[in-house]
Amino acid sequence: TVFKPFEYTDDDGNFVGIDVDVLDAIAKDQGFEYELKSLGWDASIAACQAGQADGMIAGASITDERKDSGWLFSDGYYNATQSMTVQKDSDIKGFDDLKGFEDLNGKSVAVKTASMSATYAESLKDEYGFNITYYEDSPTMYQAVLGGQVVACFEDTPIMASSIKDGDLALQILEDTANEGSPYGFAIFDADNQELLDMFNAGLKDIKDSGEYNKIIAKYLGEDAVPTEEADADATETPAAEEEAAE
Repeated sequence: TVFKPFEYTDDDGNFVGIDVDVLDAIAKDQGFEYELKSLGWDASIAACQAGQADGMIAGASITDERKDSGWLFSDGYYNATQSMTVQKDSDIKGFDDLKGFEDLNGKSVAVKTASMSATYAESLKDEYGFNITYYEDSPTMYQAVLGGQVVACFEDTPIMASSIKDGDLALQILEDTANEGSPYGFAIFDADNQELLDMFNAGLKDIKDSGEYNKIIAKYLGEDAVPTEEADADATETPAAEEEAAE
């Protein structure tokens, strides 16, 4: 629950966020009940693989690599890019400014383990000559940038924007550092749960058609973030293998 605004814990200890509200709206539309547990990224995957959970919604990007390893995805429900963030007064203005940061004296960038942001940073590492330090969660990664242990971090753009705003963090997302992005999807790991995936897809279509989906996005990201028809189409498309390789 540290992936605001997609999933987090509010002041009353409730699970809230875009993922939480989308799942709830779909469940009501399709008439199924569910139990929601916050287990953390790796633990959630393990629980699904072990049959201890039926599905997973956690800002999980739909990729060919994940599908090849056994993930079964829904249609995309949000298209997210990844960007680079630095301290507000940093001299770094883009990837070119990372060149030469190859020593071991803290001159590295931070990523969250096993995330699309990590994949994006890894794809740029050799070209721009920086080191990567891995963290288990976003807040710890942000603090590493603020504390100067790393010079930048890579993060999903909407997550970073929300964290900077709500936490009043002295960080800035650098323009022209975003990739093309990829859609988030609900995932199952057992074909026997295909009915759940089908219900998710049917419900997602219904809440988009009814306008409920747009209300959820506006609630957490503002009216400007409500997707256009073109952006909404992007969110339902799975990136091609060559696009994944490029990212």
